[in-house]
Amino acid sequence: MRALALVAAPVVIFLLLNWAFPLQMKVSYSPVITAADGSVVHAFLSRDDKWRMQLEPDEINPVLKKAVLLKEDQYFYAHPGVNPLAVARAVVNNLTKGRKTSGASTITMQVARLLYPKDRTYVNKLVEVFRALQLEWRYSKDEILQLYLNLVPYGGNIEGVKAASVLYFQQSPRVLSLAQAVALTVIPNKPSSLRIGVQNDRIVAFRNKWLKAYGQLNAFPKEAIEDALFEPLDAARVQVPKLAPHYAYRLLQKYPGKAIIKTTLNPAVQEKVQQLAYNYLQRLKAQNIHNAAVLVLNNQTKAVEAYLGSADFTDGMHAGQVDGVRALRSPGSTLKPFLYAAAFDKGLITPKTMVSDVPIDYSGYRPENYYGTYNGNVTIERALATSLNIPAVKVLDQMGVEAFVQKLQQAEFSEMKRRGQHLGLSMILGGCGATLEELTALYSAFANGGKQAPLRWLQQDTVKQEKQLLSAASAFMVNQILTQLQRPDLPHNAQNSAYLPKIAWKTGTSYGRKDAWSIGYNQNYTIGVWVGNFSGEGVPELNGTETATPLLFSLFNTIDYNSTKSWYQAPKSVGFRSVCPESGLPVNSFCQDLVIDTYIPGTSGVNKCAHLKQVTVSVDGKFAYCTSCQPESGFTQKWYPNLAPELLSFYAQENLPFQKLPPHNPGCNRIFQEFSPVITSPTANMEFLLERDERQKLMLHCNTLNEVKKVYWYVNDKLLQSAAADERVFFEPDRAGKFKISCTDDQGRNANSYITVKFL
Repeated sequence: MRALALVAAPVVIFLLLNWAFPLQMKVSYSPVITAADGSVVHAFLSRDDKWRMQLEPDEINPVLKKAVLLKEDQYFYAHPGVNPLAVARAVVNNLTKGRKTSGASTITMQVARLLYPKDRTYVNKLVEVFRALQLEWRYSKDEILQLYLNLVPYGGNIEGVKAASVLYFQQSPRVLSLAQAVALTVIPNKPSSLRIGVQNDRIVAFRNKWLKAYGQLNAFPKEAIEDALFEPLDAARVQVPKLAPHYAYRLLQKYPGKAIIKTTLNPAVQEKVQQLAYNYLQRLKAQNIHNAAVLVLNNQTKAVEAYLGSADFTDGMHAGQVDGVRALRSPGSTLKPFLYAAAFDKGLITPKTMVSDVPIDYSGYRPENYYGTYNGNVTIERALATSLNIPAVKVLDQMGVEAFVQKLQQAEFSEMKRRGQHLGLSMILGGCGATLEELTALYSAFANGGKQAPLRWLQQDTVKQEKQLLSAASAFMVNQILTQLQRPDLPHNAQNSAYLPKIAWKTGTSYGRKDAWSIGYNQNYTIGVWVGNFSGEGVPELNGTETATPLLFSLFNTIDYNSTKSWYQAPKSVGFRSVCPESGLPVNSFCQDLVIDTYIPGTSGVNKCAHLKQVTVSVDGKFAYCTSCQPESGFTQKWYPNLAPELLSFYAQENLPFQKLPPHNPGCNRIFQEFSPVITSPTANMEFLLERDERQKLMLHCNTLNEVKKVYWYVNDKLLQSAAADERVFFEPDRAGKFKISCTDDQGRNANSYITVKFL
């Protein structure tokens, strides 16, 4: 019974002390950002300003582990935290010699001392023993060894084997050589006097002493010992890796307190992106262009392989620390492919559908093309390939701004979620906000058959449920268009280059030339490039074609040079049909020429071509008849172009020839109700501020059908004058207030518009 009490008493005392003085682990590690291959790409100081990087179990080099155990505590796996034999030996030696000649600290006791540093007294040694027992009570032997390797000092503010390996040898501890491992084993005994890069000769001598001791123990192969003895130590402390700083700070903010953040970055790709962007930007500085951002996505794994927030993080003069990947900028024309793809899916258009590229007015909003020119009728295919603005606005108006905003909300565009209800037609030309991250992720959907998956930032991220943003058919149609080389956004002289990458791409330039975009993709990668100034300063030379696309091409040629030449194949959901080149619609009986168009069966429109209309005219061709005034004889039927009113006005304005309809029979008494004139100026419901002294005038203009030859203009129901259908008429308001503007064509059809005039 007494023996049992003697055994139980220490246990009870330990449990009481453990309850009264619990073990508290307050180790602050340096946050480390690692790449896909495990290498350190960026690291930050710990909260106590130490370089203390946490080791992972698979990073503990077996050679290092063996060397440490043989030197520090060869019975580590046998004792309970305190080695009684070592304690007895140390006491005898110290009493015999009258001074301290040997220690008895186990690895566990050293961990306790590193966790709770105190002066070396016998009382503190007892506390150290108690803490060591607590450690053994809570942790496994391997965990305690890992703690030791995380905390051992290496001089200055470097602690732990991993930090020492990275800062002295620029490599992971898992690949340390025997000589390097033994050097890191012996330095903690004298970290102040054995500083790598300062006392390398002393370290080599101390290292070799222990290598010979290990040789006598046959701890390592004889050949390995001999090689290690002659291995030079030319290491010195270097700066911690600082690759992808914007990315590192982003993840540090997102995962505070996490010691190791394992990313999907590809260090080789990241370094190439940084070098190419930096060198490229040096050439642009003469044009007052100072910033660039790049994002590289792997289309197979959805992983972020390269992230460049700016070309020079250290450029404080030009806000180099701004993260251009997340900055909200005007997207220019980069949303056009998504609009056309969404319109394909709604059955509104196909690639060969004709759309008019002429001046147009949407209640005061008058979009213009980039070069200020107009092309008349163009195909959707050409409109996208040449990035025409007016056709894009027309398609957006046809689809509806709200419907398009909803598609972008589905694609996780933050600006659309925040203020999508306030956007208008100008959004398709850059009148909204988007980030490089959002646009690059959007284009990756084209590369993946219309499917979009959340980006993989960390290795632990899995590919979540994909969204079918677009059909595979519409994505394929856009791919074919964006691969064309006969287009204005091909960089100067690139046509003659033998190194054009096989990609689909789209450029964009924001209003005021503040943002240049170029985003491209193939089956392997989607790469987004933005170039401009974080200050928002516009530059006349800045544009997506000549400023951003050359960098995009260089990136593809560098990181995907050996990519396969295979391209996207048409999915089963795509159909092919013959259409009339005049309208892009299925052929009618009067269509003479045919072209092949892609379409989506069951979705695309099936209305037949109507580019011509049959008109009853007099035999001499001077008058046209309607069903009300058609005579019993003396007439014939002819085919005439069925042109839209705005196209007629454009042809007349530009003096372009077109076949006109003869005027309607003047003897006809029928009043037509449909197809009344469209007043294009002045814009309805607008307020005009005029200078009274300058006697400013307002212009009156309308669009009419082909057969209309004359119109009559009224102001407040009083005839102003008659004019040709395409003539511009001017009137001078004589007072301030509201005005009713009316236009009646020669067939009795009328349109009204109301405006307000104020004088300054």
